[in-house]
Amino acid sequence: MVNKVSKETQEQALSVAKSTQKPGQTKEQTKLIAQGIEKGIALYKKQQKAKSRTRDKQKKQISKTKTDSTPQRVSPPTKINNPLPWVLLILSWLGFIGFYLYSQYQ
Repeated sequence: MVNKVSKETQEQALSVAKSTQKPGQTKEQTKLIAQGIEKGIALYKKQQKAKSRTRDKQKKQISKTKTDSTPQRVSPPTKINNPLPWVLLILSWLGFIGFYLYSQYQ
């Protein structure tokens, strides 16, 4: 069986086991306690990695929905597609000029 626990974890577990060692406790008992602590640390790290992956997936999902829902910037059209605004502008200016000339000759 391959040892999946890192050296750092083993050292941490052993130091915790030694720090909580009681008088009269044998090395074998301390070693067993250290192994239990190793398993606990490994389980904790595994749970934290799973939580981190879940958070990353949620962040990615949120950012994806935000980018999908935001409208894309559309550049203004360079070609005149609709002549109606120009026709209205010209008619309004002709109306202003006509009104001015009409009021001048009366």
